[in-house]
Amino acid sequence: MSDAVTSGIPLPPNLRLIQGGVTAPHGFRAGSTYAGIKTDANTKDMALLVADTPCVAAATFTTSRTPAAPVLLDKEHLAATGFRAQAVVVNSANANCSTGPQGYADAVRTAELVGEKLGIAPNLVMVSSTGIIGRPLPMDKIARGVAQLEVSPTGGEAFSNAIITTDTRVKLTAVEFQLDGKTVRLGGTTKGAGMIYPNMATMLCYVTTDAAVDPEFLRETLRTAVADSFNMVCVDGDMSTNDTVLCLANGLAGNVPTSAGTADGNRFASALAYVTQYLAREMARDGEGATKLMTVLVRGAASDADARRAARAVTASPLWQCAVAGGDANWGRILAALGASGAALDQDRLAIGINGVKLVERGQAAEYDPAAAKRAMAETGIDVEIDLDQGPYQATAWGCDLTHGYIDENTTYFR
Repeated sequence: MSDAVTSGIPLPPNLRLIQGGVTAPHGFRAGSTYAGIKTDANTKDMALLVADTPCVAAATFTTSRTPAAPVLLDKEHLAATGFRAQAVVVNSANANCSTGPQGYADAVRTAELVGEKLGIAPNLVMVSSTGIIGRPLPMDKIARGVAQLEVSPTGGEAFSNAIITTDTRVKLTAVEFQLDGKTVRLGGTTKGAGMIYPNMATMLCYVTTDAAVDPEFLRETLRTAVADSFNMVCVDGDMSTNDTVLCLANGLAGNVPTSAGTADGNRFASALAYVTQYLAREMARDGEGATKLMTVLVRGAASDADARRAARAVTASPLWQCAVAGGDANWGRILAALGASGAALDQDRLAIGINGVKLVERGQAAEYDPAAAKRAMAETGIDVEIDLDQGPYQATAWGCDLTHGYIDENTTYFR
């Protein structure tokens, strides 16, 4: 599967889509292997991403109070290295969460094994795990997998394939643009289809760039990008224990380090926003059991926080998700979700439309053709537009329908 060339997210004019995912930028290599963690020997379950040189790093992690061992270790590694990293090792099918002191020791040992293999300090290795909670990490298989892992400059898609769990397809993209007169690249990949709800979700995301970037600017730009992408996705309203978004910048493009308040800084931020929003939208599209992608645009909010609250409330409403699954234009469920969201609103000023069909004006049913509404709800892409008429702020959130396929997936997952 090659990188998607269309995304539904507007491509800024200064960007050009390219192939390669996380290995599209120069100086990154990746690969995958089957270590035996998954039961299907035809699927890969370990992946490795390596930079030719230590990178400036930025990351965000789950806000869950039950974080997995790799999350704890990665935070320590970033603090110890001054936010530098050179490699990422990922295993799927086992979350290494709620595994006690041994689970933490296993994460440490995994980093040591990769460090020994690459000849780098273990604290330059970031460790990620995704899968079932509560099972000890099979370290014999992890050690075998690390020994087997080989990386190449064309291994981006192999890396993406190995990190997925219940995903039905890989999610990766990359762009090329100019900074300081130099051609730079930025690529990314993510996994996640269930246990998806802000802040972040059951998701792992890795972004690489060969741009030189000021460390503080990279951290701030990543926080902003995550707030507008992964923190605006909902599949089922559940938060994960392992969420990680990691961005690595190796500087091999040779540009003057990009910083805040400059034209180049704006270009870099635009590229990072595009990549993260593309990946976030693809996660919603690939939600467990999903048949429809839901995009919720809230305009006219009194504040940025209100716009986000309102948009996220609609994507997180099980009642509305079921209506989307059944093709039912029951806008009352949207109205109820908005009223419970905590956003400032006046019911008599609300407007709601779906795929261009206006259903609500001034808080009451608009005159619309029921057949047109039914056709709109039958589409595989459901665009909900809401105007709160309270102010100048707006936000977009992504979600999906809730089908019996979600139940099927989550009644057999632990076997």
